[in-house]
Amino acid sequence: MTGRPVPPLLHSLIPLVSLLFAGLAGCAASGDRSAPARPTGTLATSAPTTPAAQPAARSPIAPHPIMLGIDVLEANGFAQVAGKRVGLLTHPAGVNRRGVSTVDVLRRAPQVNLVALFGPEHGIYGDEKANVPVDDKIDPRTGLPVYSLYGKYRKPTPKMLAGLDALVVDLQDIGTRSYTYVSCMRLAMQACFEQGVEVVVLDRPNPLGGLKVDGPPLDPQWKSYVGAFRVPYVHGLTIGELARMCKFAPGVLEVDEATRQAGKLTVVPMRGWNRAMRWPETGLKWIPTSPMIPDFAAAVGYPMVGLGTYLGDFSHGIGPHFPFRGISHKGTRIDQLERYLKSLNVPGVAIRRVQVPNARGLAAQGLYLSIADWNAWNPVEFNFHLMKLACMIEPENPFVEASDPVAGLFIKHMGSEAFFEALKRDGARIDLASWLSTWERQAAVYRQQSQRYWLYR
Repeated sequence: MTGRPVPPLLHSLIPLVSLLFAGLAGCAASGDRSAPARPTGTLATSAPTTPAAQPAARSPIAPHPIMLGIDVLEANGFAQVAGKRVGLLTHPAGVNRRGVSTVDVLRRAPQVNLVALFGPEHGIYGDEKANVPVDDKIDPRTGLPVYSLYGKYRKPTPKMLAGLDALVVDLQDIGTRSYTYVSCMRLAMQACFEQGVEVVVLDRPNPLGGLKVDGPPLDPQWKSYVGAFRVPYVHGLTIGELARMCKFAPGVLEVDEATRQAGKLTVVPMRGWNRAMRWPETGLKWIPTSPMIPDFAAAVGYPMVGLGTYLGDFSHGIGPHFPFRGISHKGTRIDQLERYLKSLNVPGVAIRRVQVPNARGLAAQGLYLSIADWNAWNPVEFNFHLMKLACMIEPENPFVEASDPVAGLFIKHMGSEAFFEALKRDGARIDLASWLSTWERQAAVYRQQSQRYWLYR
């Protein structure tokens, strides 16, 4: 394993204070607006019922979709990019509020000279597999060159940026640190600042809203493409606000101070969005951000179980259904697993059985995680209960058994080497409450300090 060991438990907040980042914990809603609309299955007749939580006050659902950054840019006559040679970093979720691709919006605007496209992980059309390098190509739809930022290079090269006046970024993030689109933006900003190319970020909602902050911050020695920002795992910022952090916080970009200060960033903010809005309150249609995030329910589940199913025998999904919301454990019967999960009593989370067709078209049951109380729900907490439970019910501690490369990648996602070492050492005896309390105190510092990057209240 690489990286320098960290002391066992960080009760001091001093290291986090130096990060200068934050959000605001808690969101003002109850109930699971992200629950699936029964795409292929139904609730099993044996499914337990969960009493509905009393709804808390929250912002009303928008009668019309909010204006995204691309909508505001268009409404302003494309003033921020008019007359410039422009590159566009985007993907299928980069659309305006009417669902028109930002590629097409910019191509059709007479004020804009769109000359190149840049694609993140999964490519500009979202049809590339995760963790698979993507080659440069010519886009058959537009005839424009497409430079892959998930292939031979992850940072735009000087040749890619040659002749550009501005790089427009229109990427839909999901509010979780290890989702790579914000890492892609960060490296693109770094390259543009070095080459004197302006960066124009078209802002989009954080699907979880701007009030949820949860999970461990990232150890500096584990900074990587799946952890490019030293923020809690759920960070509570929009992609435009993270871009402001890159520009205004020393050390986020790996450039010298003169380059950072000279770099030009323009964020085109949304209109009508506020921090209490989750995705359903925006009135916008969800466009899959990647193959395993086909809907808002999966975006909610990604930070809830993605880490907890990384090592050991837990897995997410029920067959191809309910990614990051269904849960199973190899070799454990559904009734036994249901008892285990319910015994965890994780705040805000309810367990219910669902029935879906299996590969042969026959009915199969699985367990689905519902958000019973959004206010009480801590987005990342369930993962750590799964990790502790894995140590209890599996024959060998899966964190001890992990090879160095696998363990290293796990820490890069999760963020805390000290917690990983505690899992290896203590297994099912780990004092999880102390860790959760420490991360909660650290998140309070982050919330306060990250407000300097906020564009919305």
